[in-house]
Amino acid sequence: MNATTDQPILVAGATGQTGRHAVRLLTEAGLPVRALVHRRDERAERLAATGAEVVTGDLLDLDAVTAATRGVRSAYFTYPIRPGLIEATTVFAQAAADNGVGAIVNMSQISARREAASNAARHHWLAERLLDHYPVPATHLRPTFFAEWLTVFGEWDGPEGLLRLPMGNGRHAPIAAEDQGRVIASLLADPAPHAGRTYPLHGPTELDHHEIAAAVSRALGRPVRYEPVDFDTFARALEARGWHTHTIQHLRNVTVDYQNGVFAGTNDVVRDIGGSEPMSVEEYVRRNKDAMTSR
Repeated sequence: MNATTDQPILVAGATGQTGRHAVRLLTEAGLPVRALVHRRDERAERLAATGAEVVTGDLLDLDAVTAATRGVRSAYFTYPIRPGLIEATTVFAQAAADNGVGAIVNMSQISARREAASNAARHHWLAERLLDHYPVPATHLRPTFFAEWLTVFGEWDGPEGLLRLPMGNGRHAPIAAEDQGRVIASLLADPAPHAGRTYPLHGPTELDHHEIAAAVSRALGRPVRYEPVDFDTFARALEARGWHTHTIQHLRNVTVDYQNGVFAGTNDVVRDIGGSEPMSVEEYVRRNKDAMTSR
C-alpha cells in the first residue's frame, strides 16, 4: 500500500468484523484513516489508539454521513443484515458524490443476485446497481460465509463441540474477516485499478461441514461434530436468541443457496490483492480459541 495523499480514507462500520481489520492495516501502513462508528465505546477507543480519527454517526443520517465523507479520498461501505440497506447505500453514495470522494469499496455478499429469494441478498444486488449508477467508482466484494460463523453458531460447552446447522452437504471455503480486511485496505489505498470490478472472496480450501468440524477438532484438540438440522429447528434457535425476522428470512434462503452451490468455490483474490495467503479453518480457530467458549 502506497500513500499518495494526505487525505484520509474513510472506513464505515469500523468496529465491525471487517472494518476494524481494515483500519488497523491502513494505520499500520501509515495512511490517515477516519473511522465511522455508531457509538463511542471501548471498541471505538481501540481504533483511536491506532491513530485513526474516530467520528460517530448513523449510516441512515445524511448529515452525519456527509460530514464523515467530507475531504476523504476513498471510502469503505458495509451494512449489517437488517432492514435499511438500500436507504443507507443511497445516503452513502449521495454523500460521497457531493463531497467528491474518489472511490467506494462496497461489502456485498456472494448470494447477491436479481432472483435471490433472500430479501437481504436481493437488496445487496440492488445496492450494487445503485452504486454503479453514481459518479463515484465502486468496487464490490462478495464474500462467501465468514470463518467467524464458527464462533457465532458453534456450541462449545458440552463434552464435544457441535455445529448444528442446516447446510446439508453443501461446500464452501470459509474466509476470515481479517483476510477480507487485507483486501479492503489494499483496495482503499489504491482503488483506481479495481473501479467497476466485482470480486468474490473465498478462503483457501473448499470444505463441507463434516470436514470443517474435523478441522476445528484438530485445532482445538477435542471432538467437534457437524449435525445437520432442518431450517425450522435452526430458526427456533435463532428466535430464542432474539434474532431479527429479516435476518432469519435471509438465512432460511441462503442455506438453500448454499446447498445448491452458490457459496462454493475458491480463488486467489486475497493473495493477489490482499498480499498474503488466506488463513485456513485450522489457523483461524487456533487464533480464536478464546471465542470457542460456552455462550
